[in-house]
Amino acid sequence: MTQTLEQVAAALPRRYPGPGGAIAVLKDGEVLLRHAWGYANAERRIAFTPRTLFRICSITKQFTCATVLAACGNPARLDRAIGARLPELELVPTARLLCHNQSGLRDYWAVAMLHGSPAEAAFGEAEAARVIAGTRTLHFAPGTRFSYVNQNFRLLSDALQDRTGQDLARLLRRHVLDPAGIETAFMAPDTRAMPDGTEGYEGTQASGFRPAVNNIIWTGDAGMAASLDDLVAWEKFIDAGRDDPESLPARLAAPVAFADGAAAAYGWGLGRGTAFGRAILGHGGGLRGWRSHRLYVPSERISVVVLFNHLSDASGAALDLLGAVLDAETAKPDASLPAPDWLGAYREPETGLAACLDLAAPGQLRLRFGPRPETLDLMPDGSATNGRTRLLRDASGLRMERPEENVASTLIPAEGTPAADIAGSWRCAELDAELHIEAAGGVLYGAFAGFLGMSRMEMLEPVGDDLWALPCARALDYAPPGDWTLAVRREEGKAVAIEIGCWLARRLSYERA
Repeated sequence: MTQTLEQVAAALPRRYPGPGGAIAVLKDGEVLLRHAWGYANAERRIAFTPRTLFRICSITKQFTCATVLAACGNPARLDRAIGARLPELELVPTARLLCHNQSGLRDYWAVAMLHGSPAEAAFGEAEAARVIAGTRTLHFAPGTRFSYVNQNFRLLSDALQDRTGQDLARLLRRHVLDPAGIETAFMAPDTRAMPDGTEGYEGTQASGFRPAVNNIIWTGDAGMAASLDDLVAWEKFIDAGRDDPESLPARLAAPVAFADGAAAAYGWGLGRGTAFGRAILGHGGGLRGWRSHRLYVPSERISVVVLFNHLSDASGAALDLLGAVLDAETAKPDASLPAPDWLGAYREPETGLAACLDLAAPGQLRLRFGPRPETLDLMPDGSATNGRTRLLRDASGLRMERPEENVASTLIPAEGTPAADIAGSWRCAELDAELHIEAAGGVLYGAFAGFLGMSRMEMLEPVGDDLWALPCARALDYAPPGDWTLAVRREEGKAVAIEIGCWLARRLSYERA
C-alpha cells in the first residue's frame, strides 16, 4: 500500500522546498484535495492561498488553442495572417501545425540567445517581431517532426488579433474563461510583476532563495495568470465535457498525427503521454521563479494541479499525487544490470546534434541531447528507455528512437579530440549574428553577439573530432537551450565553417568573419 493522498500532500513542502505552493486533486469532477502553503511573497509576508494569482506560463498554450478553436472554428482561417508575419519564409507552416508544435520553426527564445541576449534582458513585442520576421529557413519540413517552439503560439495570438481586431485577452475571456466558469484568470503578459504581489523565486534551500528577475513580455505562448481555484474550475470543465465530441475539452484532447500518419504526442497545446500505465493529457509551465503542472487522466477522471513559486519539480510533484490517488508506485531501475559498452559521445545525423551518454546511477544512464539531461533505465535486453527515448544496439550500430518527435536514427560515434584551431569570429548570414571564440590561457571560450547584445563567455567542452559543446544553462526563458553543438567543417584541413544547433534550434551555419 502506498502513502495516502493526505500523507503525500503533507510531505510535498519539504520534498519540494521553496517559499510557497498550492495543489489540487480532483476525481469525477469533484475536489479531493485543495491546499496551499507558505508565502506568495516572502519579503512582504503575503500568504500563498488557493486564490493567489500565479504565472502558469506554458499552460497558457492550451488556452490559446482553445481560443483559436472557439473563435475561428477552423484554424486555417489564420493561415494568411501567420504568413504575413513570416515574410522571408517560402514554406509557411499552417496554423494547425503551429498548434501541434510541428511547424519546423526554430524556437525564438533559443534564437534570441544566438542574437547575444543576456539572460535577464528585456524582450518585448519589438524584439519578438524582429526575431520571428527574420526567419528564412526551417529545421524540418512542416508536419514531419515535433519540436517545442514557443512562438508557434505567439503567432496564433497575433494572427487572432489580426483577423478579429480583438486581442487574445478579450477573446480568451469571452470564448473560454467565462464558459468554463474561471473567474479571476487574465492575461498578464509583463513578467516583471504580478498585481497581487506574488513573487517567483530562484535558489535552493541550501543556497537561499531570492526574487527572480524576468523582463519578458509574452502572449499566447505564455502570459496567463490564474489562481489554483481558477485551474480547479478548468479541470471541472474538462471533465464535464469528456463525453461530448463537440465540446471544447474533447476537441483539445482529440488524437493528433504527423504527416506520415504516425501518432503524435503533442497537439492543441497539450502533451499526450502515459503515467502508471494510464494515458494522460497535460502540460507544464515554467519561468525563472515559477513552476507549474496540470494533468488529466481520462480513464480514471482524475485531475492534478501543482503550482510552485520556485524552481522545484512541479511535474514530479504532480506524479507523486497521481500515484497516491491510484495507489501506484513508479517502477525502480534494476541496479544489478551492468553498464553497457556503448557509452560515450555520438552525433545524431538528422539534427546534427551531439548525443553524450554516461552512467547516471546503478541501472541508469544519462543522455545529453535535448534541452536538459534525460535519465534512462537499463533493460534486461540491453536497451535503455524512459518511455520517451529508447537506445538499443542493432546491426547498424547504436540506434536512438524518439517516437514523440517521430525520429529514429543510428548514431554516429564521435571519437577523438577536436582540434583547437577555431578561435576567431564566425558569422551566420541567416541571422546576421556572430559567434566569438577566444583562447584564454590555452582554454577555448565562446559567446554569441547580435542585435540583442553580447552574451557571456562560456568554456567550450570537447565532445569528439571537430565536435564541441557550448553550454547555455541560463537563458531568457526558464528552459534554456542546454548545450549548443558546434560541428566544425573543414576544407583542405582548414576550419571554414561551424554548424551550430541545439534541440530547440538546429543546423545554422556560421562562416569565418
